[in-house]
Amino acid sequence: MPRPPLAREKVLDAFESIVIADGERAATLDATARAAGVSKGGLLYHFGSKEELAAGLLERLDSLTTADLEVMATAAEGPVAYYIRTSVMEDDALDRALIAASRLAQGGSVAAAEGLRDNRRRWEDAIRPHVRDRTSLDLVMLLSDGLYFNNSLDVHGPERLVPHDEELAALIALVLKTTS
Repeated sequence: MPRPPLAREKVLDAFESIVIADGERAATLDATARAAGVSKGGLLYHFGSKEELAAGLLERLDSLTTADLEVMATAAEGPVAYYIRTSVMEDDALDRALIAASRLAQGGSVAAAEGLRDNRRRWEDAIRPHVRDRTSLDLVMLLSDGLYFNNSLDVHGPERLVPHDEELAALIALVLKTTS
């Protein structure tokens, strides 16, 4: 599949950044074009409306999730350990797309909420064969959600809320023992 045009990606990057930093309402077409360093006409060439920008962001999230699932499927540590370990945000493209989609969903976007639910289902489907039952799957998913959420609180706080290194390895070992 050919790479999307650079200007299109710059516009999506700008939209994503504005949504994350200032919310969906601030991510107007004018503000997005300005932040991307393109004319409004250049933006409109790629995205005819704000709804199309949001759809582009959700397509990006879908592609990044697909790539993550491919890595998860071949991770030497196994899908469960991989998913838990990567639930600690790293400020990578997938994290930014997830945060932006979450902000869109919080702002009332039904498409963003459904996209996030679909991504969660896809991760669940990848993990399900590696745990013994539904309760074990819930444990992995909810623990990972908690790690992700608490990591967002950890950014500027004085104490660490999320285990790292040996603590995270011990937590993963406990979950694997409990869910296998």
